[in-house]
Amino acid sequence: MRKIALLSSVLLMTLVIGCKENATSKVKAENVEVAAQRDANTGVFPVMTFEETEWDFGEIESRAPQEHVFKFTNTGKAPLVIANINTTCGCTAPEWTREPVAPGATGEILVKFNGSGQNQVTKTLTANVNTESGKETFRIKAFVKPAAPTTAATAGK
Repeated sequence: MRKIALLSSVLLMTLVIGCKENATSKVKAENVEVAAQRDANTGVFPVMTFEETEWDFGEIESRAPQEHVFKFTNTGKAPLVIANINTTCGCTAPEWTREPVAPGATGEILVKFNGSGQNQVTKTLTANVNTESGKETFRIKAFVKPAAPTTAATAGK
């Protein structure tokens, strides 16, 4: 048993010492340059700066379609990419440019709201973006007048 333990120890030490090559001899210069550039850009993010983060349509008729364009500027130092925009309901539909927005450039998000709901309605949109936080939120709101009843009793009056 002692011989097996001793033999195993010698074999393990031989492997450890034999594998200890000079690791720097295996590193390629072009990979070092790429890594240095990548590391220099670490922490550089785009910044999505909206002109306004909330839009009030005011008082609207029930089911009256509404639209508003949210304008923003990339005030960061890297291209801004909008991957997706999530809404809190199917009554709100956003449209946006799929191309990256360069630093200093502007972009737009068109929000279409179909006027559903009653009374005060607020809808939050969340843009999944490559900013440091990973998401940016903005809102639309409106006071939706209740639809007039269309029952047989009121139709004959």
